[in-house]
Amino acid sequence: MNVNKSPRRYLFFGGHPDDGDEMMGGTAIKLINGGHIVKFVSVCNGDCGHYSMTPEGLAKRRLAEVENARVIAGLCEYQIMDNHDCRTFPDQKNRDDIVRIIRHFQPDVIISHRIYDYHADHRATAQLVRDAGYLLKVPLYCPDVPIPEKNPVFAYSYDRFDESRKFRIDAAVEIDSVLEKKKEMLNCHESQYFEWLPWDRGQRNFNIDMSDRKIRMAHLETFIQSMHCPVELARKILLEEYGPVKGAEVCHCEVFELSDYGRSVSIQEFRELLGAF
Repeated sequence: MNVNKSPRRYLFFGGHPDDGDEMMGGTAIKLINGGHIVKFVSVCNGDCGHYSMTPEGLAKRRLAEVENARVIAGLCEYQIMDNHDCRTFPDQKNRDDIVRIIRHFQPDVIISHRIYDYHADHRATAQLVRDAGYLLKVPLYCPDVPIPEKNPVFAYSYDRFDESRKFRIDAAVEIDSVLEKKKEMLNCHESQYFEWLPWDRGQRNFNIDMSDRKIRMAHLETFIQSMHCPVELARKILLEEYGPVKGAEVCHCEVFELSDYGRSVSIQEFRELLGAF
């Protein structure tokens, strides 16, 4: 399988506006730099992720944050669906909407959360994307949008949960080479990384010099370290993909698990699709 003949199309579904940046921002940047097309979708509008703002004001603010991150990464689109945080379900309307989004975009690869996740919105998103894996091929389902010519490959972004099954690392993408740009993406989501998430982690008096870029970037580095797969867990695969020298030097990576849903590819093909090697 030669995956380098023409630009490929990648679609990420996350529960919230910043999940894509967090889970595969570095991979997205590398794919875009390689001439490929990447779109992020947030199934929820982000209107609950704060401790003092109004839901309406927060949703508007997060829409602006998403647009800034989109420009930095070069995403073709960062779509936010019309669903409230914490009140989103894998219902018929959302299923229809997601199938239509997939058919319109015609992705080669779809990435989302696993079903095993702490957040109800992530689980709802995972279920909706999983359901779409078969339904997007059914001509009489949402017949207003044609079915795709080929079924996409489905994959999962990383999580740390062992219940009900530990995450399996099938591919690892080094992101040291684009780490600063990924941090710039995360830096756009000020309402989250500098307000809500510290508060949610118990730092109720969190306060840093927001005017100092070095301090902001150092703070984001701590978040990346806490969110990403520990690189040593992926070291064996990194050595296979990048060789004994470069593979041993990688300090930051994003990892992915190949899903049984969608088009079947080998692990080697999956790694090539994600731009490893």
